[in-house]
Amino acid sequence: MSQSNMFILMVIIPLILSQSVRGKDCVCELQSSDPAFPENKLLNVEFTVSQCNGNITSEKMTEIDSLVLGLQQRIWQLLDNVSMLEKEDNGNLYAAVSLRIIELELVEIQDLLNKLNRTTNKYQLLSEQTSAELQDMEDTMEELEKFDHTQVMLKQRENQRIKRDLERCKDVLNSTKPAPTLSPGHCGLGRMVSVSGPRTYSLTVYGTSYPYGAWGRDANPTPGDENKYWLVVLSSSIVHGNFIRQYGTLSTLILGIGPTDTYISSSNPTTNTIQGPNMVMYGNALYYNCYNTYSVCQFNMTTRSVSTVALPNDAGYNNKFPFAHLGTTYIYTDMDFATDVSGVYVIYASTSNFGNVVISKVETSDPPVLSQTWSTSLHKKTVTNTFMVCGVLYATRYLDKEIEEIFYTYDTKTNEERYDLRIHIKKMQPNIKYMNYNPRDHLLYVYSDAYIVTYETMFQEVQ
Repeated sequence: MSQSNMFILMVIIPLILSQSVRGKDCVCELQSSDPAFPENKLLNVEFTVSQCNGNITSEKMTEIDSLVLGLQQRIWQLLDNVSMLEKEDNGNLYAAVSLRIIELELVEIQDLLNKLNRTTNKYQLLSEQTSAELQDMEDTMEELEKFDHTQVMLKQRENQRIKRDLERCKDVLNSTKPAPTLSPGHCGLGRMVSVSGPRTYSLTVYGTSYPYGAWGRDANPTPGDENKYWLVVLSSSIVHGNFIRQYGTLSTLILGIGPTDTYISSSNPTTNTIQGPNMVMYGNALYYNCYNTYSVCQFNMTTRSVSTVALPNDAGYNNKFPFAHLGTTYIYTDMDFATDVSGVYVIYASTSNFGNVVISKVETSDPPVLSQTWSTSLHKKTVTNTFMVCGVLYATRYLDKEIEEIFYTYDTKTNEERYDLRIHIKKMQPNIKYMNYNPRDHLLYVYSDAYIVTYETMFQEVQ
């Protein structure tokens, strides 16, 4: 047989060859010397991973934190009550009613302890099971990797490492100058450098059916109300609300215990009811967008009276200039309200400013009045939220389902604007419908797809 008629057979796995000639045909039988790939083991690993994803969720991971926080708040509340009773004691005798209150608080604390113990034991068992399953999966994958004769997996891991290194280099190249330093004239915090958390993360008692709402603490509380928290959930077409729910402590809010409801009106929607999720509490009054108008409403929680002040008649309302991103619009967020050490601000957009953000200071008199106003170049529909810190407006935008970014500032003292901040906020839910800074505890209070969340703001001290 000449060289041109020879058959050359090349294979990448060990083979046992046999030939038989039938006339002019050449028949080759190929048999692999390697064992068959154990596909069932790979399917078992995939099934175990699916089960782990279903058993371990972000809600479960934060459940213990919520219980511990609630227990801590209840214990501090009990200590305060006992201390108050000791000061009011007359003749070493406590009133029966006061003792009954303490008894009920102890029962609630014991219930929380029992629930915490049950939850801890359940999670400990889950952790042990998950650890064993992870070890089994790791052993199985190491066994399966022996079948990777061409080292595809090895090359993939190397590629992933190179990509991570490239991303780190990119972050260094894209690093920007720091956020503006807040001088002592502003309030002496220094510059904002990061946002950490979440510190609190809990579903409200209303459940996931109500994705729009707001909550927080009074930025300037009246004596005796320092520990109170308020919550407003837009329960009418996820647009309107007509009452404010208050809780004595953060733990009672998380657990839904003992709320007090204060009604603005008897029905929804009607004159003076709340429109949109953006509102703040300051000086025992709620500030919000009045129903179907371009006015700011001030609802006095004590007298239950409403006072109003109108924005310029070209200000956006009724969903004309809402917060938004490429994926969605946050309906009826035309007006945002913010608090800082100096009081209350309203953030909105107007046609005369081409749909760009306008900031107005709201004097908290009765009735309220608008004082100084600042116009910015920030288009409102490119923003998802705003808040104020020491006279500086911060704006956020949606990056993806996991990250919100503070990207913009406007300093009302110097009129300086910046678009190059890159402060990231780790989200627990895809959409943040409400965000406000509280100067009392330096926390961001967030309402995110029916969940209440807090984040801690970090500042670099002024040298």
